[in-house]
Amino acid sequence: MADRTSSSITVDASRADVMAVISDFPSYPEWAGQVKQADVRTTDAEGRPETVRFVLDAGVISDTYTLGYTWLGDDGVSWKVVEPGAMVADLRGSYHLAEAGRGTDVTYELTVDLKVPMIGMIRRKAEKVIVDTALKGLKKRVEGR
Repeated sequence: MADRTSSSITVDASRADVMAVISDFPSYPEWAGQVKQADVRTTDAEGRPETVRFVLDAGVISDTYTLGYTWLGDDGVSWKVVEPGAMVADLRGSYHLAEAGRGTDVTYELTVDLKVPMIGMIRRKAEKVIVDTALKGLKKRVEGR
């Protein structure tokens, strides 16, 4: 796997409120700019999404793939590709949440490996756009509730 792209933002809400938005995958197209569709395929014993099929259009990275999720309570969630797409060979990421005064610090890490050759600088730029757009959208969605 390549180096991870990482960024953080502070959200004026509890970790539980942030996790409620993160785990509401069908709503992702409303706030996560590049996600055009997100369908929960399976859930775990606690009813949390376990596998989710995504349709992504992030400019140079457009694909359909399925991710598997590992939930870390109110501390966050991590994921990895379980069904690659036509372009995405591997995708791993996480949201890590930490209390920050009256809010929550959210760190998003992402690594994407593609099946097609792409200059590393372009891939990292696409990852950065995905991460930054998702964090800003998450903050707006949670604080607007």
